[in-house]
Amino acid sequence: MIPIGPPATAGTTVKTGAAGTAATIAYAKLAPDWQLVLTDGRKVNVPQAFVKAPADAVNSGYPVPFVISEDGRHFFYYRRSDGLLVERMLGGGERVVSRRITVDNVGEEWPMVSADGSYVITRTSAPGLGVFVDLRTGKTAGPPEKDDTWAVAGFSPDQQRLLLAKERELVVFDRGLRARKRLKSSLEPWALANDHVTAAVPVCKKDRCRGLRLLDLRTGRATAPVTVRLPSGRYIDDLNFDRAGRVIVRTATRTKITFYRASAKTGKVKKLRTVTRVKGRVLPGDDRL
Repeated sequence: MIPIGPPATAGTTVKTGAAGTAATIAYAKLAPDWQLVLTDGRKVNVPQAFVKAPADAVNSGYPVPFVISEDGRHFFYYRRSDGLLVERMLGGGERVVSRRITVDNVGEEWPMVSADGSYVITRTSAPGLGVFVDLRTGKTAGPPEKDDTWAVAGFSPDQQRLLLAKERELVVFDRGLRARKRLKSSLEPWALANDHVTAAVPVCKKDRCRGLRLLDLRTGRATAPVTVRLPSGRYIDDLNFDRAGRVIVRTATRTKITFYRASAKTGKVKKLRTVTRVKGRVLPGDDRL
């Protein structure tokens, strides 16, 4: 606990190790309010966060999202005082994401967060996309080109480009939602590389994905599909790129999530890490863009 005695609140600065390295968030759980569990085992309470939607919300009693950025440094919650979605770090104060994102609409819209916690997009029950917020600039916008039917493929690892898709069209946007590349394609990529040109596309049969190919967003050419050599009974649940342009495959079961580095040429994989899944826990990157 931080400090010894009752758990600390989220405003407490958390350091660990002889060199004073900042701890990150391992996961969040209800206890009965939201509580962060850090990578060094210590705990931080977040009593300011809604757990269920209030009586005057559209979906009263609906579970309220709590989101952790994939880097484990930022967390997002709807605060009890005014129902607004806020962002904060372990040692920092609250920052309102957008006054257009409120607990009143929980169950009708859900926040998705970039890996570094600097960008938020809401997904709506329409289905479609709602609010786009760049936390680096503080700018809030509606869907690009006034079209809410976009689907999110994801951010590049450098967090500079966002790949969106609709009606057999793929568009790479910058953080200001200006279109940088367009491609007509029937392929449906799940990830964008740091070159802002290469996209990773799953190859699926009956919603079970075991294959992979790469798509060039300038030329429209795609590599030949390869079967990713996952363990028997495992399938691709998510794709991403690391900063070096290598494909990262995530596969999940009821009890664990495993990350592999995969070759787009041979399908050979190397296990990187495994994270235990426990019912009720929120993990970093669970709602990653």
